[in-house]
Amino acid sequence: MSRKPIICYSVDQLPPVDTDFYNKVRTNMTKVDEVLIPPRDAKTFEVPAGHVFRLVSVEGPQVGDLNLWNQHDLSERFFSGKTRQLHASHVTTGDRLWSSLPGLRPLATITHDTLEWYGWDEDGAGIHDVIGTRCDPYTNYMLNGVDYHYCCHSNLTRSLVEGRNLPLEEAELHVHDVLNVFMCTGFTKDTHQYFMKASPVKPGDFIEFFAEIDLLGSMSTCPGGDCGSSHSDDDAACFPLLVEIYKPDEGVLGDWKPAERNAYSGTHGLEK
Repeated sequence: MSRKPIICYSVDQLPPVDTDFYNKVRTNMTKVDEVLIPPRDAKTFEVPAGHVFRLVSVEGPQVGDLNLWNQHDLSERFFSGKTRQLHASHVTTGDRLWSSLPGLRPLATITHDTLEWYGWDEDGAGIHDVIGTRCDPYTNYMLNGVDYHYCCHSNLTRSLVEGRNLPLEEAELHVHDVLNVFMCTGFTKDTHQYFMKASPVKPGDFIEFFAEIDLLGSMSTCPGGDCGSSHSDDDAACFPLLVEIYKPDEGVLGDWKPAERNAYSGTHGLEK
């Protein structure tokens, strides 16, 4: 029997987003750094708490896979599943990227999204999803029987080896499910399978975030390009993406403080 759907987590139960504050932060900013990510590669970048970063399309239609960590503790990282439950399958302005348990706090808040206009299309697709994982060499080998080293999982792994001087085995364990930046995705209406289609992203488009804590990020330029035809191979046209990091004007942050870790006791019913 059909039952009325119940929203798991009511948005009005989340800490409110101070839109006026974020608008003031982004009004007058100074670019302090940028990182250009070549096609079929990934690079790390650091964003101090209270700074803003943008992921920017610069040459052609290209999607990216984003990982985020607590800069000082890589065990606290972006939690795509909880972000999906707290917000939606696709995120945009005003949504937050939440951290893994037991921290469960905002890592970053989306302050602007030039593709917010897209909404949902006739196929049920949207932009910037937190439902897909990341293309990886293991699935590719299982399905195609060949090694492919420039998928997003491998790109992100290499970026941690190079950017943080980590051993390969340790670096790979820190790579996690992603925010699929600029990617246009959904579930088919008949079989409910995850699908992708060509992203509408154009040079000049960007998604912008406010760093709620000190962040380490890494973004991979997906080997699928705009993901409108192929995935995890060398056939698609691929383009670089740019990460821009901005410092707000002095005094704009006021008494703002970095997000605090979740206040749950952590005892899990084992109190004596």
